[in-house]
Amino acid sequence: MFDQDSIYIVGEAKSPSNNPITEQYKVFFIGFVVDRLSGKIIDAEATSILSITSSFIRHLFVGKNIRETDQIVKAIEEKYYGSSQKAVIVAFRHASQKFNQLHNV
Repeated sequence: MFDQDSIYIVGEAKSPSNNPITEQYKVFFIGFVVDRLSGKIIDAEATSILSITSSFIRHLFVGKNIRETDQIVKAIEEKYYGSSQKAVIVAFRHASQKFNQLHNV
């Protein structure tokens, strides 16, 4: 399914206390499959209660480059109006930092 240059990175964040994600999972996670050479996001999945939420979050990331942090955050702010918007941004930034650390070694 994924080629040899694919890596898996997880970003995490706290979700709002009134969010069902917090009740069920305690922490919000987004898992990313990223091409280690190009930074292209191949797949993404988030902890969510509704499957449409995870599908929409996937739509926000797949095909984008994990290094293009500002552009992706802007798209999240313009398109995602769920109560966990801030958590999505923080989890993405966390995963992006991990990716950048891998390339600074």
